[in-house]
Amino acid sequence: MRISLVSIPVQDPVKAHEIYTSILGFKSVEFNPDAQLAVVVSPEEPNGTALLLEPCRGTFAEQYQKSAMDAKLPVIVFGVTDVAKELNRLKEAGVIVRPDLDNPEWGLENMFEDGCGNLIMLQELLA
Repeated sequence: MRISLVSIPVQDPVKAHEIYTSILGFKSVEFNPDAQLAVVVSPEEPNGTALLLEPCRGTFAEQYQKSAMDAKLPVIVFGVTDVAKELNRLKEAGVIVRPDLDNPEWGLENMFEDGCGNLIMLQELLA
């Protein structure tokens, strides 16, 4: 058994699709703005786990999203080869990096806001 699809709550799937593809660099697998359906994958693993950018406005997931943000908890962790380099790229693209969450003892110096209501953590992958 393996993970094939993970849902991430977002306020607006159309906006999230734009952010996740044009800024974060994911590849669109399925996108239907009228149906509020957006699915993306990593270009590094196009047959890997897909992300469903799930509309949460007006659902139980909206409270979950708010609670996770208020608690400063990431909803997902993305792996990259160089966290510092990726954070710099994201900052240059206008993404909000959360220095207020810096705590190297816990490894939390690498969180950013996805622009859709979530905190995302970056984990440096070992070569």
